[in-house]
Amino acid sequence: MINRLCTASVIALLAATAPLAVAHDEDVDCELCARYRAQELSLDVFGTAALGKDSLDDLSGETIDEDTEWGVGIGLNYFFIRWLGVGADAYLENSSGAFVDSASLNLIGRFPIGDSGFAPNVFGGGGCLFDNDELWFWQFGAGIEYRFTQNIGVFLDARWVMPEEIDDYGVARLGVRFAF
Repeated sequence: MINRLCTASVIALLAATAPLAVAHDEDVDCELCARYRAQELSLDVFGTAALGKDSLDDLSGETIDEDTEWGVGIGLNYFFIRWLGVGADAYLENSSGAFVDSASLNLIGRFPIGDSGFAPNVFGGGGCLFDNDELWFWQFGAGIEYRFTQNIGVFLDARWVMPEEIDDYGVARLGVRFAF
């Protein structure tokens, strides 16, 4: 079931971004549009909030207060073209286990909205959890970024993580992105 869902997610991501891949950067003439470039490398610094499936099914203020696992992380993204790239990230939620609790690699579709500075995105990929035992997982998600300048922006995203031997869970990230 997880393999089919992940495969469907990757196919949907590729299908959604394929028409954009044929567009040319010559069509981009506004200053804000140029904030999202081809061959762009960016560094992310972010905070995380993770909730298990049971908590998400019974979401309330009390559940969020009691069950949220908070963390910090770092990521690196590279966009081959303006709309399609890859991203790697790692984060930790506690200091009692492994130094890195989770590391992942994702295919990212990014969709800048004209000259607004906003760019929604979708992504899917997989990674490894290191905290107790090494567990492999698949994930998919969506988010939005806002660029203040060509090189600095903020982002918010959420992902659904499907590990191989434990219950699924959700992770939200809020952070700052530095593009080069």
